[in-house]
Amino acid sequence: MIYFGAKLKQLREARKMTQQQLADKLELTKSSVSAYENSAKYPSVEVLIRIATIFDVSADYLLGLSDNMDVNISNLTDGQTQLILSLIQEFNALNNSKKKE
Repeated sequence: MIYFGAKLKQLREARKMTQQQLADKLELTKSSVSAYENSAKYPSVEVLIRIATIFDVSADYLLGLSDNMDVNISNLTDGQTQLILSLIQEFNALNNSKKKE
């Protein structure tokens, strides 16, 4: 099993990004990205979501719960899908409000 840090590094290098470039996108320090890649620390849920969004992979993939990089919502009910979409909208609104502060 490939762990979070190794997966993060593989994804970053595949996109030809430096740790600093990823840190800038995440609004973190380069040392935080380095610590994630070395499994010295793990991101908050909010940061995990931003990482998954940047690399267009599922959080399950990043956490090692799945080898499938794609987000698959096809087996969810309409209600579950709407709930997930509502949560995403809430996270986006929260992130946007924090950027304005």
